[in-house]
Amino acid sequence: MNIHDIPAVDRALKREFKRHDAPIIELIEAQTHDPFAVLVGTILSARTKDACTAGAVRRLFAAGGNTPAGLRKLSVAKLEKLIYPVGFYHDKARHLKALPDVLDEKFGGVLPNTVEELCELPGVGRKTANLTVAVGFDLPAICVDVHVHRICNWLRLVKTKKPVETEMKLRELLPVKYWKTWNSHLVSFGQTRCDPVRPKCDGCPIAVYCHSPKKRLISGASGT
Repeated sequence: MNIHDIPAVDRALKREFKRHDAPIIELIEAQTHDPFAVLVGTILSARTKDACTAGAVRRLFAAGGNTPAGLRKLSVAKLEKLIYPVGFYHDKARHLKALPDVLDEKFGGVLPNTVEELCELPGVGRKTANLTVAVGFDLPAICVDVHVHRICNWLRLVKTKKPVETEMKLRELLPVKYWKTWNSHLVSFGQTRCDPVRPKCDGCPIAVYCHSPKKRLISGASGT
């Protein structure tokens, strides 16, 4: 695909997105409308499936871990117990415990809304920061995870080796109006149809643009 195909691909991805449950971070935003809660949920979601993240978020938020003040009251051991079995839960518990103090020291207790500033917080990389800006603050940002990186390369919209390279290239290519939703649409698509090993290519709405080495057309896969 090229940049002229972006509107058609986005429409197809949007239709697919509406057929499935929203990714966990979008659900957190819809339920809380709180950027800090989105940040905490995004930290927990790294290297973790949505179902596991959802359980950890429920337990943590019920214990008050959806606010800086609430996190400050919880010990690392308690945090580990609440968020287990999310991936790297030992590290994430330490990051969450440190988060309120670092937020106070660097930003006067006010959560920043830029990617660069958010990356100064413990446990926050560019993916987490971008998702917090886009979903939590409803500002333009491009979050690139493994699904976005892989599918954008399979579509040949980019030719990159690392997610951060994909993010920078998408910042050049994508019109700003697509920035906030591109991640949500592609993550949902990657989770429900475009599996990295056995993608469900038959009937795929964007198959005409795809150059994946895993592409498996059975009958009637078509573009938009």
